[in-house]
Amino acid sequence: MSVDVTGRSRVALVVMSLVGALQGASVMAAEPARFDPLLARPPELDRGRVLPGDDQAISCATSKFVPGKALTLVDAVDLALCHQPQIQASWAAIKLQASQLGEARAAYLPNLTAGAGKYRENSSSDQGGSRRSVGTLYATLTWRLLDFGGRSANQRAADVLLQAALASQDASLQKAMANAVGLYYDAHSARAAQQSRERSLAFARQILDTAYKRELRGVGSLPETLQARTFVARAELEVARAIGQHKRSLVALAVGLGLLDEAGDAPAITLSSEVEEDPLGLEQNLPGWLKSAKQYHPAILAARHQVEAAREKMNAAMAEGTPTVDLTASRYINGRPNQAGNRGDRDTVVGLNLNITVFDGFARNYKVDGAQAQVEMREAELREVQSQVLGDIATTYAEATTALRSMASARSLLEAAQRSVDSVRRKYDTGAADIVEMLNAQSSLTDAELERIRALGEWRSARLRLLANAGEMGRASFTTPQRR
Repeated sequence: MSVDVTGRSRVALVVMSLVGALQGASVMAAEPARFDPLLARPPELDRGRVLPGDDQAISCATSKFVPGKALTLVDAVDLALCHQPQIQASWAAIKLQASQLGEARAAYLPNLTAGAGKYRENSSSDQGGSRRSVGTLYATLTWRLLDFGGRSANQRAADVLLQAALASQDASLQKAMANAVGLYYDAHSARAAQQSRERSLAFARQILDTAYKRELRGVGSLPETLQARTFVARAELEVARAIGQHKRSLVALAVGLGLLDEAGDAPAITLSSEVEEDPLGLEQNLPGWLKSAKQYHPAILAARHQVEAAREKMNAAMAEGTPTVDLTASRYINGRPNQAGNRGDRDTVVGLNLNITVFDGFARNYKVDGAQAQVEMREAELREVQSQVLGDIATTYAEATTALRSMASARSLLEAAQRSVDSVRRKYDTGAADIVEMLNAQSSLTDAELERIRALGEWRSARLRLLANAGEMGRASFTTPQRR
């Protein structure tokens, strides 16, 4: 007997329909956003993430770097959130966990398979020969009715893993924002330091010009002029160093925001001016920050979800060896697969299957032991994450309180240095002070300005990093100079 799979029009139509359905299913799987019948995709994949304290989601369509436009802190944070590979990877992780949740939910639905075939039989004998051509169709429905908790445990595990992926992305967002804030204020402080050095250089040149004129008039001396020239040379050196530090900070900012092009060149970044607000202090004390972080920090929440998922996977492993009950229903026309029947035959088969694992070589015991070890590992990771998060909060809180106290001291130092320069300048103009006093006073003023710049930058950065380490940073944190 020979079998030929070329068929008539009816069989060909069925086969083409099946192939088309399979192709359509693959397209839908490639575009899960357009086809999600089991509602496994979280709404964040469609509407975006909303940061704490914000009322709108992050929009990467409008977050683009514009050369020549002053870069604000909000712009820098948006660019970091839209261009950093870690954030893009977190979106992919959410999609992956959503697809696994869909697979877990699909286990509750029946499976339907269908097929078609064309069989041609040629036979010959001494009395003569015969030919017979039969087209077969069949469909089979399989539905698991009972499994004693295996599917439900897998679904709960997939659900909490999706929540863990969402929380992990929140933690990644907070970390990216904290990094962007630090780089942005480092660049701001470097620019302010450069401006302070340039003012000091301009003043030194004025002093040199005055000293030279005094020497020509016979009022001053050559040593005073040489001291003024030395001060100018030192000021020029400090300006060159400040310019280099400013450029390095801008390159680091461009790298942190993902703005390097394919050639590796950093774009020219112009920072916006920041208003010096009076710090009002921190919103709560350290125990309050720690308590809030234990309850709401996304990294801790993600670790807790991982522990819960590990426990559900252990339940699923324990349920693997339990009995299962399956319903099967099949319909055959003109025979069964790989077996030609008579034209016009119609067979229907319905049955219940009870599956019991009698012996599996102790594999289930070892699998449960492995799942238990996974739970213990996840619990240890949770304790490690809690320790890391709370330690970061305590460290940043200490930095913020120190910077807050330094702000007042730096302001007093700057005011005192400015009064000293004004006093010495009046004496110098009347001849009551020499150039050494004038240069020393100006040097003290420059140092006071740098201390003020450093204290202000440390306060701004530490205040926002404290919010990020506590998992509470949002756009409102950048635009509202209220007590935090």
